[in-house]
Amino acid sequence: MTQDVSGVEPVTRSQHDASWSANLEGPEHAADRDLLLEQAKDAIDATADGFHVNLVTHGDHGHPETYLWDELEAAFDGIRLEYVDRCGCGGHVTRVHVGGE
Repeated sequence: MTQDVSGVEPVTRSQHDASWSANLEGPEHAADRDLLLEQAKDAIDATADGFHVNLVTHGDHGHPETYLWDELEAAFDGIRLEYVDRCGCGGHVTRVHVGGE
């Protein structure tokens, strides 16, 4: 069940016409995988073609390939996913190339 996220700040506020990173490592993301998935999709939507967004996901959910990648590939055409590394804090970084990069 998704918790009340009305007080959770969005990961993006505008279109990003450069490569950037979205922080999905907060305690609210650890507690709510649906929120993490929703905000990951929002981050991709906000990334202009030809650029990438690094999705930094909470380590509590495990490797993002096991729960995130299929969801993103089903939701978007023209993206390419790349596992970058595990953060020192335990999270994971997935680079999502959007469009023609």
